[in-house]
Amino acid sequence: MIRTLMIACALVAALAIPATASAQLSPSDYKNTSKFCKALKADMGAALFKQTYGTNKNRSNAHGKCVSKNARTVDHAQTNAAKDCKAERAADENAFKEKYGTGKKKANAYGKCVSQKAAEEKTASIEALTNAAKDCRTERTADPAAFREKYGTNKNKRNAFGKCVSKQASS
Repeated sequence: MIRTLMIACALVAALAIPATASAQLSPSDYKNTSKFCKALKADMGAALFKQTYGTNKNRSNAHGKCVSKNARTVDHAQTNAAKDCKAERAADENAFKEKYGTGKKKANAYGKCVSQKAAEEKTASIEALTNAAKDCRTERTADPAAFREKYGTNKNKRNAFGKCVSKQASS
């Protein structure tokens, strides 16, 4: 449960997506993070995408920053899955092979385990993030000014949505 919350927080930090972005878009739908970021840019609009991810003066580095943040999130989920599978295999190798392996020798058990666990972690994290985003959208729609004041932390309070999602996903 704690690991899921940590991954959810990492996803929130990586995807502090404004409410205008679609809740249907998910990094787990794309094997290539660059393609995910291109789809995210199309979904958000170029100006909002640059504002969200760009860090230099003209925000022209937005695509690279998006790719970097999302690649780290995917790598984190994969690393956790690998650690869990190694621990499970060390506890009882025969049971591990029976549970995850396919074929006569069940030699692919480790790979199957990592794939399964990484997919489960991504799904749980995305569900937590999506639910948090929906709650924040509802709250923001009710009173946008109060929402910005409550959650916004930077000069213009434009980071309110990301801060709200982060707080909701981690609680």
